[in-house]
Amino acid sequence: MTVVRIDHIGIAVSSIADALKLYRDVLGLKVAAVETVTEQKVKVAMLPIGDSRIELLESTDSESPIARHIEKRGEGIHHLALGVQDIGETLRMLKKKGVPLIDNEPRRGAGGSKMAFLHPKGTKVLLEVVEH
Repeated sequence: MTVVRIDHIGIAVSSIADALKLYRDVLGLKVAAVETVTEQKVKVAMLPIGDSRIELLESTDSESPIARHIEKRGEGIHHLALGVQDIGETLRMLKKKGVPLIDNEPRRGAGGSKMAFLHPKGTKVLLEVVEH
């Protein structure tokens, strides 16, 4: 497994439009893309910052993981995403080493990426691995 960078930090928000008042209008970050990832019931706004990004996550369904996160913990950091070269090999290696996974196989992520989550009971934080 080769981690190549911090790909993004995912922030759960109730409203991307409201969150952009800070990230775009005050901090001056540019919005590179906004898309809906139907499979994950989320609307995503990507804001590049250096070689990484801030990913604003707004739920599109009251039963989505982001909606449940906000209901339980409030708005804020949801996950840290690590960019990897080969997500399939990464997941196999993590499983072999006993790291608990939420996703045993990659799913489609924002921007056509492949992604998978590791379980926070083994990592102490929700980690995502992502391959572009």
